[in-house]
Amino acid sequence: MVDFNRDNTLPRDIVDEMRESYLNYSMSVIVSRALPDVRDGLKPVHRRILFGMSELGSNWNRPYKKSARIVGDVLGKYHPHGDSSVYDALVRMAQNFSMRYQLVDGQGNFGSIDGDNAAAMRYTESRMTRMASEMLRDLDKDTVEWDPNFDETLKEPTVLPSTVPTLLVNGSEGIAVGMATKIPPHNLTEIINGLIALIDNEDISTDEIMQHIKGPDFPTAGLIMGMDGLKDAYTTGRGKIKMRARAHIETNKNGKDSIVITEVAYQTNKANLVEKIADLVR
Repeated sequence: MVDFNRDNTLPRDIVDEMRESYLNYSMSVIVSRALPDVRDGLKPVHRRILFGMSELGSNWNRPYKKSARIVGDVLGKYHPHGDSSVYDALVRMAQNFSMRYQLVDGQGNFGSIDGDNAAAMRYTESRMTRMASEMLRDLDKDTVEWDPNFDETLKEPTVLPSTVPTLLVNGSEGIAVGMATKIPPHNLTEIINGLIALIDNEDISTDEIMQHIKGPDFPTAGLIMGMDGLKDAYTTGRGKIKMRARAHIETNKNGKDSIVITEVAYQTNKANLVEKIADLVR
């Protein structure tokens, strides 16, 4: 039986306790899981994967390593939240239809735009891409702060040096407690040109920035329909972007016309799209 009359029991107003506990929980989700850090554009799991690969020597110019080894190392040293969460994050960083600029160079079956799952981690191999290696450059030169890992036996970087504006070029999305983010990917050259313009003129307007950054640059291409939502997003942080597949008409040898889709909207499952088109034909 629990003794509620112990000397170490402190009376506390339930409203204050709920407010403080909810705030602590929400900050934990925001900082430790759901949202990227604006400095390197990465969530903790992605940062730990890249750092773990760096520690294993799995750089872009080194041989591939089994994904299972990388996942196990990250899981045991830095991210004790289940192997599936680590492997799923690694797989996404290797998919050319998910990332505008891949951070993981994968060898093997890493899924498809049709929604096929990646092969088990024991079958695939991985290493960092050249861009990912650039994000870790000068990490050993006291460029960032370090924190103890979960069991305080090792140190891990709180953020990567990242000479690449990853948050803008690869985008990110996440849902935390009370807030969310959804940033589309952009073209690296356009982002750099926009940054140069901003450095030259700190009071530059959104319209002037958009002369350099035309809009998002999705890995699956496609067409952006209209600029109003895009301008709202760049001006206020909130806006809707309507996407459409790129298609053209081809006439076959029998004289019949076919609609050929060459690019699909970002994050569209191609297999499901084909099924929906087939249903409409019926």
